[in-house]
Amino acid sequence: MVAGETPGAETPGALEGLRVVELAGEASAYAGLLLAGMGAEVILVEPPGGHHSRGFEPFLNDEPGPERSLWWWHYNASKLSVVLNLDEAADRDRFRTLVGTADVVLESERPGRLADLGVDHDVLRAAHPELIWIALTPFGRQGPRSREQSVDLTVLAAGGPVWSCGYDDHTIPPQRGGGNQGYQTGSVFAVLAAQTALLARNRTGRGQFVDVSMHAAANVTTEFASVEWLVAGAEVQRQTGRHAAVHPTTFVRAMAADGVDVHTGFPPRSSRDFTAVLGWLEDLGLRDRFEEAFFLEMGAQREEPLHLSMVGQDPEATAIFGAGRDAVRFIAENVTSHEFFVGAQQRGLAVGIIYSPEEVLADPHFRQRGFPVEVEHDDLGRSFTYPGAPFIAPKSPYLIRHRAPHIGEHNHLLQFFI
Repeated sequence: MVAGETPGAETPGALEGLRVVELAGEASAYAGLLLAGMGAEVILVEPPGGHHSRGFEPFLNDEPGPERSLWWWHYNASKLSVVLNLDEAADRDRFRTLVGTADVVLESERPGRLADLGVDHDVLRAAHPELIWIALTPFGRQGPRSREQSVDLTVLAAGGPVWSCGYDDHTIPPQRGGGNQGYQTGSVFAVLAAQTALLARNRTGRGQFVDVSMHAAANVTTEFASVEWLVAGAEVQRQTGRHAAVHPTTFVRAMAADGVDVHTGFPPRSSRDFTAVLGWLEDLGLRDRFEEAFFLEMGAQREEPLHLSMVGQDPEATAIFGAGRDAVRFIAENVTSHEFFVGAQQRGLAVGIIYSPEEVLADPHFRQRGFPVEVEHDDLGRSFTYPGAPFIAPKSPYLIRHRAPHIGEHNHLLQFFI
């Protein structure tokens, strides 16, 4: 594949031929982006003047404007835009008609708003029982907290992920993960729900209402934290660049020979892993300089992988485990960051370079994968580099088909939509 080339450009996406009506919303924008990337026709319904997220920074050349928000560009690529004022009866009628042509409705409205307007799921699905309606809200449509307001930060904090994010130095507060992770986590669950409901409709011919709680979605993605608390009553502790755990684990960051920080990943545990590390040391001419090579040889001869429960309990297993960890760090410190990353990949060892966003897009590994893609902006007479497919599915590729829409750019198509 040519670097930056879009894979599977001639192949239809998995959701080709399906129509999604998305009520423009900050929390659900990523869900709509994913559905559009998988081939669905996603029609954004915006209020007069455009959705408020068109005012989100950063802007092209730092010049504010509703068509210059890079946030808007990213989250609304491949979508169409129509403007409808749901506070007016005539536009509510148009909305009802538009929904009648859709396979899926996606919204993240405040619970109660659509019901007050007479355009909620129970009313519209009664007329169209095949319709799938996905509601994405902070705490779900039901329950004592359903009317509470929330933003991305409070989704992450209340859901639990913030507790596990941060540094070994616990005098520093927990860190919020950047990039709208709370909204994106909820959006991923919304997309999975939509796909599952579509599969069910293929069998039954009937749609359904799906109530997605961002708080619940965040909570079930806390990895060990929720399980440890619910099962053992124990609290995990945040650690720099590592999974949060009840007991501290080994520091994993190292500085490569070119002065770039790298992540040394999880230490070798299997015979295959230790054999690979030994071979790597030999290829680099470093084996004689690594004093604990003997323990690596012992690891390579083991029939059973090392289990973490052995560390600190079995002296031999502890020494072998420590040698594997130190060997990977030793290699990292003696090669460049890219050599370290490529060498580990070639040997089936998971490590990483600690990149800036710009470095990610420039990295040959990501370019070969086709992650950076060029999206043409006909209105500006040039293209811009976007992050591309979040996953690779050769038989049903994810594609950015066109730039994000201008406010009401496709209003003229409403007669054809409805």
